[in-house]
Amino acid sequence: MVQPSLYPQNAGLPRIFKLAMFAMALVYLAGCFTPLHIHFDSIRYYNIKDCIEYGCTPGSFADTDFLPYGYTGLLIGLSKLGILNAFMITFVNCLYVFGGLFFVYQIFKGQIHPFVFAVLALFNWTMIKFVTHPLSEMQYIFFSCLSLYCFHLFTKQHRFLHLALAFVFCIVTILTRTVGISLLPALVLGVIWQYRDRLKHVYEKHKLLVLVAAVAGIALLVLSASRLKITDYTKSLNDHFEKGSGNFFIENFKEHFSELTEVFLNMPSSKLMGYLPGSIGKGLFVALGIVFFGWLLYNTLSKRSRLPLYIRLYLLFYFVIIMNWPYYDPRFWVPILPLMVVAVLQTPFNSRPWLKGVSRLYLAFYLALGVFAAGYSLYVGLDKERFAQKQANGVYRNEYETKFFGKPQSDTATHVDAGVLNILKRYD
Repeated sequence: MVQPSLYPQNAGLPRIFKLAMFAMALVYLAGCFTPLHIHFDSIRYYNIKDCIEYGCTPGSFADTDFLPYGYTGLLIGLSKLGILNAFMITFVNCLYVFGGLFFVYQIFKGQIHPFVFAVLALFNWTMIKFVTHPLSEMQYIFFSCLSLYCFHLFTKQHRFLHLALAFVFCIVTILTRTVGISLLPALVLGVIWQYRDRLKHVYEKHKLLVLVAAVAGIALLVLSASRLKITDYTKSLNDHFEKGSGNFFIENFKEHFSELTEVFLNMPSSKLMGYLPGSIGKGLFVALGIVFFGWLLYNTLSKRSRLPLYIRLYLLFYFVIIMNWPYYDPRFWVPILPLMVVAVLQTPFNSRPWLKGVSRLYLAFYLALGVFAAGYSLYVGLDKERFAQKQANGVYRNEYETKFFGKPQSDTATHVDAGVLNILKRYD
């Protein structure tokens, strides 16, 4: 296989990538000193935490919220230790990210350059942005990658302890984000493939027993669907299907292709749309998203790809779920961003001169925007007045300014959300 051109071949380049990796890691840690980055889903997590920890009105939104409890468990743990604050949220998220990247690298050790891989993951604007938020993406990265790493050890050492740990961490992943259900069939099919010859023999001798075990497993998953919050998500899908399946799929695909473009171009669409006339911007982002998605699929399914079968299956199941999820948000791709980077690095960039040149230009463009995103994040985060205006597009400006300065700074402010302000006062 041709080594990708993104792999440093010049003797001095590894040092540059190493320095870039550590510099960005310091930027991530510097985010610990910025205010609490609340988001609509962050508020939901805090309300669920308070509902579990202190009680709440039966039937209230927090009591019936369908967000899984995995990340809430972390918030409760930090609360019990008396360290639930903005610093610890970002610090733990950083540990999650660094740990997740380590596990992925260990799976592909010798196949990808550690510093190139880490830089491409850490320099993405979505990772830079959401590592400071009380959201479940970074915890998902950690446990899903740990599950895959344990399964990797199982395939190499054939120790059933590693297999058991892979499934344990898979369950923790599902409890963190319900989309983690995509990991479960990938591991199951991975086991079947690993022991296909032995299982074929067992099936031929004990067909009835195998069928009973399969039915029992499916029944257990169905019975656990409510507790794992799966039924809440399927209900949400059904509600959107009522508007028409054709419209559902077309709009979904357009939105998710646009998200992919934002991830691959390393910039939010809002930063570019204003410079493009009419609907050209949206159409361009959708078209580029189709190209990027095709690139991902090809590198995932290609015979030359060195992705293990269980990771290919996991990515495919994840793609299917996200492409059918009826909401728009580039952070939906953050949980598999490290694996997407590995998939991209399967591309033989050195195979053609033009491809090598384009890849170098793309890398420079990608890294430059990553540096800008990191600098902008710290620039805003360390200035309370600007932070209040910019965080979450200014939705919580009045609450932040009341927390920072005692009252809203805008002359037109008419409302301060007491619940949001309470979260900021207690946990910032």
